[in-house]
Amino acid sequence: MRFSAPRSVSPSPVRGRPRNSSTFGLQSDSDSEEYESELESSFDDSDDDAVSIASSTSSNSSSFLLVSDINKLSLRPRHITRTSLEERQIEDTIAAIRLRTRHYDPYEEWEKETRKDSFKTARKDFSTAQSQLHDAHERLRRADEEKRAAAHTAELAEVKTVLDRMRQHQQEVEKKLMDALKHREKQLWNWIEAAIKLEEDKATKRLEEERKVREEEERKRKEAELKRRLAEEKRIQEEAAKKKAEEEKKRQEEEAERQEKEAEERRQKLEKERREQEKELGELRELLNFAPPDEDWRVARTDLLNVKSNPLKFVKSNKQLKATWGTIRRQIVPKIGQLTNDPAAISRISRQLIEIIRPAQGPQHEPAIYFAACSSLAKAILLQAETEVTAEKRSAAPLAQVAFTLLDTLEHFPSIFCAKLLQRCGGWLIPIVVPGKDVDGRPWTDKDERIKVSGIRKSTSGEGLETTEEYSNRVSAIMRVYFHILKIRPTEKPLHPMFQLPRFWTWFARMTSDTRLLQDPVAPQLIYTGLDVLGLEAMDIWGQQWIKMLALIHEGVTTGYDNGNVIGGLTTEGAAARTRVLVALENIMNGVQSS
Repeated sequence: MRFSAPRSVSPSPVRGRPRNSSTFGLQSDSDSEEYESELESSFDDSDDDAVSIASSTSSNSSSFLLVSDINKLSLRPRHITRTSLEERQIEDTIAAIRLRTRHYDPYEEWEKETRKDSFKTARKDFSTAQSQLHDAHERLRRADEEKRAAAHTAELAEVKTVLDRMRQHQQEVEKKLMDALKHREKQLWNWIEAAIKLEEDKATKRLEEERKVREEEERKRKEAELKRRLAEEKRIQEEAAKKKAEEEKKRQEEEAERQEKEAEERRQKLEKERREQEKELGELRELLNFAPPDEDWRVARTDLLNVKSNPLKFVKSNKQLKATWGTIRRQIVPKIGQLTNDPAAISRISRQLIEIIRPAQGPQHEPAIYFAACSSLAKAILLQAETEVTAEKRSAAPLAQVAFTLLDTLEHFPSIFCAKLLQRCGGWLIPIVVPGKDVDGRPWTDKDERIKVSGIRKSTSGEGLETTEEYSNRVSAIMRVYFHILKIRPTEKPLHPMFQLPRFWTWFARMTSDTRLLQDPVAPQLIYTGLDVLGLEAMDIWGQQWIKMLALIHEGVTTGYDNGNVIGGLTTEGAAARTRVLVALENIMNGVQSS
């Protein structure tokens, strides 16, 4: 950084003429070099004086009568002699040199002082500028610190506000959770009290039965005691008076005959009442289409055998009919596979399937082809259920909607579909334990035939039959579609009795009343499936009776039935399914709709 040095106020000395050379005849350095070079040359005056002395001798030879070689001025050797004039000239020359080396130039001194003053003034201005710059920087730093402090205060206030909002939101969430917990706890206590009341009623009933048994035993004991007393009295009377004994014996025989006659009359009366009650129940079952489980199994099994032995056998034996049937099957399977949970797609695919089975235009299929096509259609729906519903339970609803439309439209399809359900699920459709004989009274030929009738198939993951878990998942997928069909309400006419909503109650009533079914590991999984599909709607339909049914199921999966036997047994599959049943029961009691 260069500062301009002002000139001193002191007057500059005036020379008569400009001095272009030094006293010794050399060009002055101060006249030809820059300001910075002049400052450096001031420190080299001693060197320049020496050079000036040497050069002045050559340039001003007219002023001094000296020899041209300066070495001649040195002390002479002893053998050299000079004259007094020479000695005097030498001394004058030396005196002149000394005088010239101590020469004082006022102008150069003024320039030197001027430079010092300029540098001093520049340093003072520089110090003042630096101080002002430092003050400016300090003011900027303080302003920046104040700005940062204000920003920090604002951010701190904003953070406090956000924390307050979060704390308030957390308190609201905790309050909602506590309210929900209290509500759930209240519901659980209500349910527990209901279960306790049910247990108390059962205990009261058991105590009442025990009291009746004791009273009956007491009555028998008293009768035996009376007989012994009468016999003793009779013996005493016989010993006392034979005639009186004979009369007493005759009287007792008459009394016994009379009692036997009265007992026979009571037995006949009870038998008559039983027959009348059985007749009334039969009429009620016929009116409500409510048959016993073995009758339902017999009807479905008979339909299955009829379909296999008549139309299917006939179609397979005829090449032309078999080819037509194969074409229909190849049209059915892709349609079922294209089904999605879209009302438009469901309606479209249903119409297309009906058109395939029962063409609206052109000739209708022969009866054998029609029955075979219905059988293939039912099988395709069930196979789709086994594949898709096992992986995603929500795919059961559209499949059930298509099946419902076909059941409501196609003639004889309900019976065929029910038969195919029995074939794939065994007795779980009814539900019933598979009997030991076929519908024609013929015992099963071997164990493999009974296993096949029970719906157990070959394993898809390896050799042999499917495991309990595979069988349970497959059957529960089919039953989920079946329960969804029961859930749909018909708009025009009722469906086949096997596909009406009361079958849901019948299914659970039969399941809970047969301990052989409850012992199977598949039972809790199917119970969970039914509760998951229709459990909440069933409460709206059957009300308190359904709650009693749920309490019975809860008892079966927790404390157990029949000496502590739990539903599903002690298998791993049964334990996992019981857990799902408990979750479904809790959702139903809390009014939570299954996803």
